[in-house]
Amino acid sequence: MTVYVDNMQAPFGRMKMCHCWADSRAELLAMMDAIGVQRKWFQRPDGAASFGMSASWEHFDISLKKRALAVQHGAIEVSMFVMAEHADRQKFIAAIKAGHYRRAEGALRMMCLAAAMRRKRENDPL
Repeated sequence: MTVYVDNMQAPFGRMKMCHCWADSRAELLAMMDAIGVQRKWFQRPDGAASFGMSASWEHFDISLKKRALAVQHGAIEVSMFVMAEHADRQKFIAAIKAGHYRRAEGALRMMCLAAAMRRKRENDPL
């Protein structure tokens, strides 16, 4: 199972949240089931699923406690720049498939920017 968790720590009430995503929806949902995150918190692009909340790419926002569980279950720890690259790659692919080449160009630019930022900080700890 290839599931990723980033190092973002966005405040949500008294919790700190990070992103969790996978190479496939099946892998992502299997991980969420394994660590006890309800599927109603699934975030996805409009029209991509009949459940969950709207987002630009498929993922869950999970607490740091659930993040630790995900890592125990094999999730790969990455920086938030890797998450940005992944999200932009998904936007690029979707835009190309839909024939929206200007949108694809913008996603490609953002993906390159995230990659450059990641390379610049790759010696920083997660």
